Amino acid sequence: MTETHAVERVFREEHGRLLATLVRQFGDLDLAEEVASDAIEAALRHWPAHGVPTRPAAWLLTTARRRAVDRLRRDQAYAARLAVLQVEAERDGPAVSTDDPDDVPDERLRLFFTCCHPALPEAARVALTLRHLAGLTTPEVARAFLVPVPTMAQRVARAKRKIRQARIPFRVPDVDQLPVRLPTVLQVIYLIFTEGYATSAGPRLVRVDLADEAIRLARLLHRLLAGQREVAGLLALLLLVDARRAARTTPDGDVVLLADQDRTRWDSTRITEGRQLLLAALGGEPGAGTRGQPGPYAVQAAIAALHDEAADLASTDWPQVVALYDVLARVAPSPVVELNRAVAVAMRDGPSAGLALLDDLDRSGRLAAYHLLPAARADLLRRLGRDAEAATAYRQALDLVGNEPERRFLRRRLAEVEAALPPTGTDG
Repeated sequence: MTETHAVERVFREEHGRLLATLVRQFGDLDLAEEVASDAIEAALRHWPAHGVPTRPAAWLLTTARRRAVDRLRRDQAYAARLAVLQVEAERDGPAVSTDDPDDVPDERLRLFFTCCHPALPEAARVALTLRHLAGLTTPEVARAFLVPVPTMAQRVARAKRKIRQARIPFRVPDVDQLPVRLPTVLQVIYLIFTEGYATSAGPRLVRVDLADEAIRLARLLHRLLAGQREVAGLLALLLLVDARRAARTTPDGDVVLLADQDRTRWDSTRITEGRQLLLAALGGEPGAGTRGQPGPYAVQAAIAALHDEAADLASTDWPQVVALYDVLARVAPSPVVELNRAVAVAMRDGPSAGLALLDDLDRSGRLAAYHLLPAARADLLRRLGRDAEAATAYRQALDLVGNEPERRFLRRRLAEVEAALPPTGTDG
């Protein structure tokens, strides 16, 4: 590995930790980001000539701290403003010690809750988390959201300005506040994974980098908040679903449905780990957290586990899947949950039963822009032999779908049902 690649690797692995430590010490996200970048640039100049230091993260932290001190000395007004922020930060605990440059504490959990503060818009929470904890660049975050780079830069800048102006504290909430704040953090990680699992647009079905980052962040959160059941539930869900990654597409990138996947290609290690985490999320292990009804991520993980345990689609325990969706509809109701439950009902009771539920959902208009609703209706209509209606539904889904692999799949299914239609007109 070259020194340049070593810098890139350290930056990816340590960027969030470095940034969080600097924010904790100096109380300002903009300053922390600038001096962290300065330290990376210095490493790119220094390491190729002198070699990668034994503790590269500590080297970066020491360099960044020196840059920050130099900048504050040059700007007394800025330093005075930061001094006020530091006094506020001290109320939540001692500042990071600078006595030992090799001691790089892990302050990422504080940064996690700062980036995911409910006062920030949802899109800004995800963008800040990707930018500052996942270590993605602003152009990479912009590509993930399919927006121009200047737009994303403005979005991140507004969020950071909101943090500064609203004096959003750089801290983990108190125990009594955690139940209110933690769901926002979990939602951000889940949204990142969802975009990675099935991209909203683009040439690929899966954004591996986003899926991997979401799992990495969920692992980090689980290490730091191991006693929280829904944290275990989220990590279990991501692992149990992502375990199927290798079987979800062909070598050419085309979609492979669950019924057609080669289940020997599923990642058994991730499935085993996901099941163990699911036990903790459901309260089946000592120290798993508070008792009571499982949270929505734990319920979804239980559904994913049933899929992973089945030998094939037909032998899946569909009555239990429907029962779990009934629970999910109570603890986290949403039209997407209704959609997924209707598909499970179709597998349990037949396509007509599922189609009736989907038709009700369609008439409600709550998923008017969601391509998977007409796609699911089309599939059930096709199975019932109602090919003309299925073709109409496939065309509706094609008007809404974003990524190209799903578009190709829907086009193939549309061609199949159109080919089954009786010919129209007569020969002259």
